[in-house]
Amino acid sequence: MKNEEFVTKVKTGITRWSYANVWEPKAISDGKPKYSVSVIIPKSDKRTIEAIKKAIQAAYEEGESKLKGNGKTIPPLDAIKTPLRDGDLEHPDDEAYRDSYFVNAYSSTAPGIVDANRQPILDHTEVYSGVYGRVSMNFYAFNTETSRGIACGLNNLQKLKDGEPLGGHISAEEDFDDDFDVDDYDFLT
Repeated sequence: MKNEEFVTKVKTGITRWSYANVWEPKAISDGKPKYSVSVIIPKSDKRTIEAIKKAIQAAYEEGESKLKGNGKTIPPLDAIKTPLRDGDLEHPDDEAYRDSYFVNAYSSTAPGIVDANRQPILDHTEVYSGVYGRVSMNFYAFNTETSRGIACGLNNLQKLKDGEPLGGHISAEEDFDDDFDVDDYDFLT
């Protein structure tokens, strides 16, 4: 029963996180604020990719009545929005997405965040865009006035190791590590 109950749930292998809004919800396009993360999955991780494809198919089958809406037929899976996207096609100039797929996962409630030993991470500086870890997520069908498809819900995160921060952010320590001499500025005296 447990496997049947969670066919739309996936726990990834090692992924990299980008656009990690996991501590505070953020509104996109004046919508409701949500927690979110772009989960970057190496194309070499066949196990995770296959699990996501199966979960998308299960969500499609489970959500047929929702996807049908007021129509007479259910649109084919390849004709609706699905969350598994190709990083090489959508982010061709971004090294972080090279040779990878990605899924954008969202939640209206804060995800649980733990370390490699499954201990809660409370320090917000520990989880940022660029870290590596595993993600627990669910796939489900949606049908709104403007679109329909399969979406990805964010459950929990497990940080496994640090990575180079993404997005060009530099720490204050690195930013001001120069030969600046305050004595060169006489207006302070």
